[in-house]
Amino acid sequence: MPLGAEGFSLIELPPVTTELLATYDELPVDPYMGHGTRYKKFSQYRLTASPDGGWSFGLLPHRDYTAFKKFNPVGGGMRRTYPPLDADFTPLIAVGAREIGLDRNEDWQINVHQNRSRAERGRPGPLTPEGVHHDGHEFVMIGVLRREGVTGGETRLWNPGDEKPFWNGTLEPGRAVLLDDRRIAHDVTDIVATGERPGHRDIFIVAFSRWSEKWYGDEHDAAALDDEN
Repeated sequence: MPLGAEGFSLIELPPVTTELLATYDELPVDPYMGHGTRYKKFSQYRLTASPDGGWSFGLLPHRDYTAFKKFNPVGGGMRRTYPPLDADFTPLIAVGAREIGLDRNEDWQINVHQNRSRAERGRPGPLTPEGVHHDGHEFVMIGVLRREGVTGGETRLWNPGDEKPFWNGTLEPGRAVLLDDRRIAHDVTDIVATGERPGHRDIFIVAFSRWSEKWYGDEHDAAALDDEN
């Protein structure tokens, strides 16, 4: 069973460079989510098993991001235009792919989101405006790289239909959670500034889907844009 009996796993991430962290300072504001408190870039890749036991990452032609309303009632059912990533997250993603144990008999498609959420005095930063949710993919990886001047941001994992999460915890920098997204739902509490100056939380999110399930391309986009749920 992927990711153990409860459908999730916590892992340590390899160290990242100051150059990668600096790319968060140049993220543009996300005009679709977070009401001006979120900053974002986005890219997509095709993963193919390599002979050395790892994965090769093929960067896909850049497209708008589309999601289904049934998974994201706030940002689904629309085209969301983001600039492509400048940072290279593939070494971190490779660790997650290994720990998940992706099926090496198939190619995989991944969506990679680079997000900064910002909070200031009297204005918390909402991390999951869509509430408790599934992303709709097979697996999800959420990695935290930096937390500065904020509290909150507690990750909560839910079995569908339950009134309380079965797990909750705050991911510190250098840690990631891996999720069986079809089995469990998740959300994250708002971040709150701890002082007079604004603070932020810098993360990356990876959504893993089998290439055969067509989460990339015109067919997927048309289905997501037509979603009425």
